[in-house]
Amino acid sequence: MVNLRIQPYNLDDEGVKWVQDTIANMTIEEKIGQLFINMGASRDEEYLKGVLDNYHIAGVRYNPGTAEEVYEQNRILQENSKIPLLIAANTESGGNGACVDGTYIGNEVKIAATNDKRYAYEMGRVSGVEASAIGCNWSFAPIVDINRNWRNPIISTRTWSEDVDQTLELSLEYMRGIMESGIAPAAKHFPGDGIDERDQHLSFAPNHLSVEEWDETFGKVYGGLFEAGLPSIMAGHISLPSYVRHFNPDATVQEQILPATLNKYILTDLLRGKMNFNGLVVTDASHMVAMTSAMKRSEMLPTAIAAGSDLFLFFNDPDEDFAWMLEGYKNGIITDERLEEALTRILGTKAALGLHKKAKTEILQPKEEAMAKIGLPENVAIAAEVADKAITLVKNNEDIFPISVEKHKRVLLVDVKGTEGGFGALIGAQGPKPTEILKAQLEEGGFEVSIWESPIEKIMSLPAEERRKAIGSIYAAKRPISDLTDNYDLIINVAVVNPNTDQRIQWPASKGTPDIPFYVNEVPTIFISVQCPFHLADVPQVKTYINTYDNKDITLKALVEKMLGRSEFKGVSPVDAYCGLLDTRY
Repeated sequence: MVNLRIQPYNLDDEGVKWVQDTIANMTIEEKIGQLFINMGASRDEEYLKGVLDNYHIAGVRYNPGTAEEVYEQNRILQENSKIPLLIAANTESGGNGACVDGTYIGNEVKIAATNDKRYAYEMGRVSGVEASAIGCNWSFAPIVDINRNWRNPIISTRTWSEDVDQTLELSLEYMRGIMESGIAPAAKHFPGDGIDERDQHLSFAPNHLSVEEWDETFGKVYGGLFEAGLPSIMAGHISLPSYVRHFNPDATVQEQILPATLNKYILTDLLRGKMNFNGLVVTDASHMVAMTSAMKRSEMLPTAIAAGSDLFLFFNDPDEDFAWMLEGYKNGIITDERLEEALTRILGTKAALGLHKKAKTEILQPKEEAMAKIGLPENVAIAAEVADKAITLVKNNEDIFPISVEKHKRVLLVDVKGTEGGFGALIGAQGPKPTEILKAQLEEGGFEVSIWESPIEKIMSLPAEERRKAIGSIYAAKRPISDLTDNYDLIINVAVVNPNTDQRIQWPASKGTPDIPFYVNEVPTIFISVQCPFHLADVPQVKTYINTYDNKDITLKALVEKMLGRSEFKGVSPVDAYCGLLDTRY
């Protein structure tokens, strides 16, 4: 069922023979081990060798580390693995997804906002150069989801656009760039995120498009990528009920909502049968609740392979998971035919990358040569170009720009927050707050700048009984508007809201304080979102609204240049920043 002589493998006789001979000489334990991608818990050599010897894994996806740390880890892995490994990076926004000192270019929505496909290619190219330098040969990118739901916190900045053609065009450019360095991209998350607003880490999150709607959107994107030779996809824990009903009109509700990673109708009938995808399929991470809640884990592991997944992403407990996968083969959930098919695709992908032709000690580039490719100045400069071209003036109903010391000398900066905690806080930006960076830059220009200190933050450190009284006192207090109009010429709200269960602005337990922009008709006000591009839904009253898409120093520097009139706002929003609402426009 797998043709290794056509794309995406394009193997010659030697390559096909290597795949066939390797499978023929594997024990059943080695075959089962090849179904797993491990998330390394350590870079210790003894640990890495132990995983290889005990579980015979197909590859790894690792925790963040420096270029040198990742290079050494990958060297140990490849030199000690019986079969060459797939080593995956997560280069969604540049080489920083391969190593922490790699080059950030921009998240996908920011790239799209430049309205220049060249930057999608450059992001792929830089990702490929840096990831391959440290021994990676596979990447879980690009994200090709279509952002049609402004409430979705998972892909709000991580995917390109709401537009199908733009999504396909930029994905193809990224793919072209990264494959130049011998990296196999894995587009994600099939059959497509961005329709439901829920998070697959926490719950089911169906793609509720009809068959016709899906064909015209996600189907068009994936079809275009397949035609171009996409080597692999990541299946999401996302159900597609319409296509389940298409293939089985009598399907139960449970069958309809089963995520793609466990759903034969989606991975076998749709992906393989109707769409003729010949490449490799890896599941999304197996700790996510949309997958784990569908059935017992002991059933879930072999069911994923039986449904059409070729690789299972991450052990929970290695001994348990390995035993359950082997048991699933022995009791017939995984057939010999399905196992052979999965192994052929796994090894075929490795051969397509040329891994079978290299000695174990020659798979990685020489270390000195590799380290010289990380963080090249000419690649770092691309991020500054992207920032300049991407920052988007979404709403400009006050004609406030350029701001100047003559008109707006006294500036108040206000931090606007969302829900604290969650995974988003773990991955959130480190270092100075954007308001602190903006304060320093504006003061250099002669502005008098203050940062609002919220009394709520001080109150929350009090004992519970005192806290209740203090909050009540603030809420009941009266605040004259003159406190603002007499002291400030401009108020700038800066929203830093990391993804969580939602990515919405959360107002404090107070009223009449600057962290709620109630004063838009009294004091000139600029609202800046440095993460989520959809905050206008929560502040429709603001007359001036900007999306920067991230809060990197280079971005904030470019932002100030634009506010001061030294540079034009050039970004074109690739999503509906007005959130489909009438009031957000006025």
